[in-house]
Amino acid sequence: MSAQHVAVEPPGAGFWWKLRHGPKRELWFAWAVMVVFYNLYGLLFFVVTRVQPPPSPGWDTATIAHWVNDHHFGILAGFSVVFLVAGMCGPMNALLAYSMLRMSVSRVFAYSYMIMYALSAIPGMLVMAIAITVAALRPDRDPELIVWLYDLAFLSFSGTMGVFLVGSLVWMLAILIDKNRVFPKWFGYLNLCNALTEVVVAPAWIFQRGVFAWNGAIAWWINVIVFGIYTVVFITLLRRLIGREEFGTGPLPDLPPKADQLAQPTGGGR
Repeated sequence: MSAQHVAVEPPGAGFWWKLRHGPKRELWFAWAVMVVFYNLYGLLFFVVTRVQPPPSPGWDTATIAHWVNDHHFGILAGFSVVFLVAGMCGPMNALLAYSMLRMSVSRVFAYSYMIMYALSAIPGMLVMAIAITVAALRPDRDPELIVWLYDLAFLSFSGTMGVFLVGSLVWMLAILIDKNRVFPKWFGYLNLCNALTEVVVAPAWIFQRGVFAWNGAIAWWINVIVFGIYTVVFITLLRRLIGREEFGTGPLPDLPPKADQLAQPTGGGR
């Protein structure tokens, strides 16, 4: 019986080789999906639909109806793509759960995190997409109903962050008690910073103007800056995790030296 052939990653292998032939190709695929998803998310929400940065919660009925009508095409086109790419959350959540399965902690952390973040796509993306799409589909709809859908969309996006709060705390706790060095301890505290931003957004349910409104300096702008930094950091750390992975159960090794580093002399005369 012949032994099963396992591709060995050559020094300096490019990303596409890793994605197609490498022994970690499933992990690299999930990581690539994550990068594509967050880029699409920013493009669709900020550029195409123009729902971010969010408009004012203090607008009157006529202004809200005009805003929905003015963004009619972008809303329908952008959110149609959002519905198509929503399934990309699956591989992303699986990779995040895998990172916790690699830790020296109970599997409960990974499974609970995966379940919470699978559900988080509902308030974090889909409710807004459905509500604003329904408001834009029929411009002749009762303006009061458009206002109701407008409030539902932006409050669901900005005001239901409890699932992200708990998820960040679960990841933080797993990192801090882990002994396998999957992530640096400072990233655990960065998870705490991200969790705290989900607390300060809660007053968006109450305030229509000012820093605590859903478009305010605290409830949105500071949150987005923190979440942007947080997202770039965990994508980078997940990339390093995959590079270090050797499918063991103990501490992860350090990243192997690159090919150009191996070629450099180590010192000493001729």
